[in-house]
Amino acid sequence: MSDVRDTREEASNDDAPGYEAKSSDLRQADAGKGSVSGCTVTINRPRSEVYAFWRDFANLAQVMENVESISVSDSRRSHWKVSGPDGSYEWDSTVTEDEPDRLIAWQSDEGADVRNSGRVEFRDAPPGRGTWVTAVIAYEPPAGVIGKIIAKLTQREPSIQARRDLRRLKALLEAGEIPTSSPPNPQPSS
Repeated sequence: MSDVRDTREEASNDDAPGYEAKSSDLRQADAGKGSVSGCTVTINRPRSEVYAFWRDFANLAQVMENVESISVSDSRRSHWKVSGPDGSYEWDSTVTEDEPDRLIAWQSDEGADVRNSGRVEFRDAPPGRGTWVTAVIAYEPPAGVIGKIIAKLTQREPSIQARRDLRRLKALLEAGEIPTSSPPNPQPSS
């Protein structure tokens, strides 16, 4: 069984429009008119540890492949720079909800290159299994549908990235490193 679960199936089982959805994740994500994606990963670490790592937004650049930089302004605001299929995008983000060891929600500020919002929930997995981390992201792709297609073709679409990034988070928190398929750099001979 995979450690990462796509939550779009949950959305297809909920026949209500997003603003009336049974899932609070879907209601929040429907606030935008773009795409919504989500997935869940099980990380064999205590919930408080996983939450603390995520809550220090500067840590996220280690596990999010498309993130070029994150500048933390204060406990609620940060500036993000990410690479996309046709260049870099930037935005300021504000934390809209923060319940320690349980959830973090955010929304991009006005003027964002890519409008986005989302939430990450942290729940206890079955005993001995650690923490379930569920991330739901809503965004408006630059250039609309065409931009989304290009992002999918170049593997930079947020739902694809979210699954990869959660796997990288799992690897870093469980093993202390992120596996790579790149060969190590050879040591110069003397």
